[in-house]
Amino acid sequence: METWVPDVDEDAAIAGIRLALELGVNHFDNADVYGNFGESERLLAKALGPDSANVVIATKVGHFRGTGVHAYEPENIRHQCETSLRNLKRDTIDIYYFHHGNFGDNDCYLPDAVDVMYRLKEEGKIREIGLSAYSADDFVRLVPTVKPAVLQSWASIGDDGYIREGGPVSNLMVANNIWFVAFSPLKQGLLAGAFDVDNPPDKFKKLNLAPMAEKLDALRERFGSDTADLARVALQYNVSHPNVACSISGFRNSDQVKLNVGGPHTPLTPDDLAFIRSVIPPSFFPDGGLQA
Repeated sequence: METWVPDVDEDAAIAGIRLALELGVNHFDNADVYGNFGESERLLAKALGPDSANVVIATKVGHFRGTGVHAYEPENIRHQCETSLRNLKRDTIDIYYFHHGNFGDNDCYLPDAVDVMYRLKEEGKIREIGLSAYSADDFVRLVPTVKPAVLQSWASIGDDGYIREGGPVSNLMVANNIWFVAFSPLKQGLLAGAFDVDNPPDKFKKLNLAPMAEKLDALRERFGSDTADLARVALQYNVSHPNVACSISGFRNSDQVKLNVGGPHTPLTPDDLAFIRSVIPPSFFPDGGLQA
């Protein structure tokens, strides 16, 4: 699950994390800039307490450069790693991601950034190196040098280009034995039906939601009408792809945690997957938006 603290009720978030543990969640995704520069990491550590040793914790570096020129300067990576370890109250970060694919002009910071990551791994401060990026070109260009164990980016029904079998990133993962962690499986709630076509939330007001509403009705008819039914379908869609290790979704409270973990033991069948793709084609969300 993804722990992000923009404007959150801390008690509700902690209760959600503890409920997630009870329900079997064992992977928490974070970043040094989530919340108020480390706030999300500190909140996660506070909620997990001694249970921290029993879960996989990932965090990221790349969007905070301190007083340096670039966030991927080796000194900054090491400093941020040490800070994240203190925030998380851990000796080791399970997965430490490069947060994006911008390594400066002509990737000038790439060699030294990769070198310090591997030094951190040799020192036992991180277990695995991850690469988060936002374009297939970034993944294809960077994987041969970074040699990550894990990739991370968005993936969902209607926007599965990174994980779709036969695609450039999927082929890259197969060839290099790399796993994928998929975020935004619910498309900010769109795929869970969390909107009213006539009175949508502000974040959806510029989108044409009518086509989405019609397609969700078709999914409800087959899989169930509750929000939890749609959430299960969205999350299971991602993990049905062979190189997807997990699909992470954000939460603010216990109710959202329950929504996110409601269907781990009810995978989609091949017929289910074919039906979903017939209703919402893989390119339905071009550039993160909705087709008119």
